[in-house]
Amino acid sequence: MAVIEEKRTTKETDIDLSLDLYGKGIYANQTGLPFFDHMLDLVAKHALFDMTVSCKGDIQVDSHHTVEDVGIVLGGAFKKALGDARGIKRYASLMLPMDETLASVALDISGRPYLKYDVPVKGKMESGMDAQVFEEFFRAFAMSAGLTLHISVLYGENTHHMLEACFKGFARCLRYALEKDPRETGIPSSKGIL
Repeated sequence: MAVIEEKRTTKETDIDLSLDLYGKGIYANQTGLPFFDHMLDLVAKHALFDMTVSCKGDIQVDSHHTVEDVGIVLGGAFKKALGDARGIKRYASLMLPMDETLASVALDISGRPYLKYDVPVKGKMESGMDAQVFEEFFRAFAMSAGLTLHISVLYGENTHHMLEACFKGFARCLRYALEKDPRETGIPSSKGIL
């Protein structure tokens, strides 16, 4: 697989991204939002992506544009890097614990974008970020990547733990769905295309 380089510049954000889906989990992410950088680092580490994200966004307004636009660019790079998806497992799901929190993540690299997000976080976090903005990241990623994604927190109290469990579960599901299936020689769909 090739390393995908993506750039996107708008009046709200300027993003440079590099992505290798079959890397070693090496990352360097700088968005101006330390908590978001931490979540992106978790994605790279647990999905075993080699990933670099540099984003200059209008964070003086709020975090929304930066978080959503990084999701758009990362999802688009994922789709390009995936190619025709020949030989992958396609589906993955898991339950991921993070201290008092239990998150459920399931995904299908289907070509049909959809997000179901049931994560009961509200208000500002210690970092000052609006916890609800991460739904926009996952939606933007799912729409740009063309995958069906279901994320829910079954229970939890600490907002940091709930979001971290979601990001780790998302990353692990991406990793498992991208694994090569030794019995699948073609496109993992009866339609012959995703």
